[in-house]
Amino acid sequence: MARRVAWFLPDRAFFSSTPEIPTLYSFLQPSVFSLNKKQQQPICEEPQKIPTCPAQHSLSLTPHQVSTLQTTLHKSLITNNTDEAWKSFKTLTTHHAFPPKPLTNSLITHLSSLGDIHNLKRAFASVVFLMEKNPLVLQSETLHSMLCSMRGANTAPPAFALVKSMFKNRFFVPFGVWGHFLVDIGRNNGNLAAFLGIFYENCRVALVEKLEFMKPDVAACNAALEACCCELESVSDAERVVGTMSALGVRPDEFSFGFLGYLYALKGLQGKIDELEVLMGGFGCSNKKAFYSNLIRGYVKSGNLDCVESTVVKCLNDGDGKDWSFGVETFCEVVKAYFEKGNVKGLTNLIIEAQKLEPSDIAVDKSIGYGIVNACVSVGLSDKAHSILDDMNALGASVGLGVYVPILKAYCKQNRTAEATQLVMEISNSGLQLDVETYDALVEASMSSQDFQSAFALFRDMREARIADLKGSYLTIMTGLMENHRPELMAAFLDEVVEDPRIEVGTHDWNSIIHAFCKAGRIEDARRTFRRMVFLQFEPNDQTYLSMINGYVLAEKYFLVLMLWNDVKRKLSADGHKGIKFDHNLVDALLYAMVKGGFFDAVMQVVEKANEMKIFVDKWRYKQAFMETHKKLKVAKLRKRNFRKMEALVAFKNWAGLNA
Repeated sequence: MARRVAWFLPDRAFFSSTPEIPTLYSFLQPSVFSLNKKQQQPICEEPQKIPTCPAQHSLSLTPHQVSTLQTTLHKSLITNNTDEAWKSFKTLTTHHAFPPKPLTNSLITHLSSLGDIHNLKRAFASVVFLMEKNPLVLQSETLHSMLCSMRGANTAPPAFALVKSMFKNRFFVPFGVWGHFLVDIGRNNGNLAAFLGIFYENCRVALVEKLEFMKPDVAACNAALEACCCELESVSDAERVVGTMSALGVRPDEFSFGFLGYLYALKGLQGKIDELEVLMGGFGCSNKKAFYSNLIRGYVKSGNLDCVESTVVKCLNDGDGKDWSFGVETFCEVVKAYFEKGNVKGLTNLIIEAQKLEPSDIAVDKSIGYGIVNACVSVGLSDKAHSILDDMNALGASVGLGVYVPILKAYCKQNRTAEATQLVMEISNSGLQLDVETYDALVEASMSSQDFQSAFALFRDMREARIADLKGSYLTIMTGLMENHRPELMAAFLDEVVEDPRIEVGTHDWNSIIHAFCKAGRIEDARRTFRRMVFLQFEPNDQTYLSMINGYVLAEKYFLVLMLWNDVKRKLSADGHKGIKFDHNLVDALLYAMVKGGFFDAVMQVVEKANEMKIFVDKWRYKQAFMETHKKLKVAKLRKRNFRKMEALVAFKNWAGLNA
């Protein structure tokens, strides 16, 4: 919906404040795009000038030519032949033959949607030209689409020039079509004040012409207030916007009062702040979060820390102890201001005063103390936050558990796990208790940074704090130690926690330690762990024996393998095999070790058991082991010394096919 008015409005001072660019409204040279300093992309300009000789202008197109050009334009749009479509459109408009309304708007929408500056220039030039020559062909939806593309391309000067051209040519389009795009573009470019002039002109037209559809909504009015209060910091401009809102019947909301509160706090106008509070009640604005937050921001910027503290206290009083949940941004500004003045103690006092007014059941993350400490962490001042808590403890003030959490998280993120662990000790000593999730996160952070002692201390604290679920942190520690090849720490840790009923220690835990010791060649440590395991009545299984056998083979301690076989044999003869899975892997390890060690009687016992359990045995491997180790061993010599060993050797050679 757009309205074309034939006569011009008086008072064009608005436009005189910004000098007109001579080529601004030229159909062929939309040079306003070059004013956007943020556009660094070089544009290859297309020669677009149409011959202007009198002879050509005197020639008009025949109906057949017009029809042909319109058909070409239509087909080019369908096939996305943008250059050909543009060429047809230029030819038609140069000869004052405007394409039909749907076709014209389709072209502009197409050019706007391509996502490149060159075609956006074409769309801009077309719209400005049509506003001057034939505005009735333009549709509001087309302007909406084009401004949306301009916002995406961040082209501020053309967007503002386009809307100024609308007013210049008295082409009135509903505010909702273009207003919020200009607000977004101005804000994205850090120049919301650029919206002010157009805002005033639009409001003047809406009032003079009595055009309801030109009336801005409260969000747009707040954008104008934001420009006056936060960018221009002008009381007179802000109050002019307020007067305009009143004239248009736009009711202010909590954000309107918030921006004004910021400005008045910045300027130290306490009387006007008091008036605002009365007005807020009159307009039914019960949510004062934005108002108090902006007051604090204004006082912070002006350096008035006393008023910051009194405002926090006042907001808590106004809410009967209810916290207004200031945002992180507000708290960050507060802590920066206090630190800049070296007034850390002031923050401590602020938290203590707030605690006196906050209800006992307030959510931790809604408290003033949490907000300040979290803000310290957010701006990279975790140690300062810790100092604040130390000051509070020294003064005997109550420090809630949740206030510690941001510092702990920051220490973890920075891999400062030793400091985090120390802080946990302080928390525990103060009678507070962390939840299991926090403990688990701290243990994981300690293990990730290979700070094993901190992980042990945290786990010890968990046990002393009677945390029921220890499984997560236990597994994290054991897995981390195994991945870092620290079996000695695994053994010490397991020995410390093995009798804790909350921890399910199993044979697999001991196996992990034994395997790691054997792999590292630390056989005595593996044996010690094995004996400890058995002493504590954890039953070794096939994996336990397999790790031990491989370790003994690596150390060439074949007699110890024989001792293990005797243990395995005893368990295999018992009912249920006592958790031993006598499979190919265990058979292979036993046979290889005992062939290498020359214990052929035991070799044949293993072979017999394997045959009994129908386990396939690859004789070639053991034949090779024999040839490598016992090639020169003679049966005759054994007969004289030990007849039984001689029989076992003969049996093995017959079985392995070595007698041939």
